[in-house]
Amino acid sequence: MKNDDIHFEPEIDDAESAASKDPQAAIKKLKDKLKVCERERKEYLEGWQRMKADLANYKKDDEKRLSAMREYAAESLIAELLAVEESFQMAFSNKDAWEKVEQNWRVGVEYIHSQFLEVLKKRGLSIIDPLGQAFNPREHHSVGSIPTENPKEDHHVLEVVKKGYTLGERVIKAAEVRIGTHSTK
Repeated sequence: MKNDDIHFEPEIDDAESAASKDPQAAIKKLKDKLKVCERERKEYLEGWQRMKADLANYKKDDEKRLSAMREYAAESLIAELLAVEESFQMAFSNKDAWEKVEQNWRVGVEYIHSQFLEVLKKRGLSIIDPLGQAFNPREHHSVGSIPTENPKEDHHVLEVVKKGYTLGERVIKAAEVRIGTHSTK
């Protein structure tokens, strides 16, 4: 087969064939095609913009999910470490025994305790110390009541038996408290 045997006929575009017959009809047809193309371009642009916004929202939501996952993963470890914090608190609360310990040793243990609390704080742990606040069952666990003559102390925390803790926005251990009860007798 020779190259001389193949012949291509040029295709005549509809607009070109119409232009050869009626130039006004060709212009109208081109304007109609342009409107269709502009409509499609607008539709594609809006779709692309929606997808871009959806991707940005997905990334934000994904980062929130990852942050929450990290926080929940740390929660179980921190909850276990709270037992160590409570042991420190029990040791410090026994004033007689604590005062008998050598001064340098106490300072060292208190320093270790402050380092320990700082590490927990960096991980998002906050102490709930509700003394004087209104009783809040989401953050406080009542272990008793204290009669009071002052009506402003009614349903307010008058004694903190054990501190509570939050990790981020979540309460991981409610504070154990005694609340004031005012009787009207």
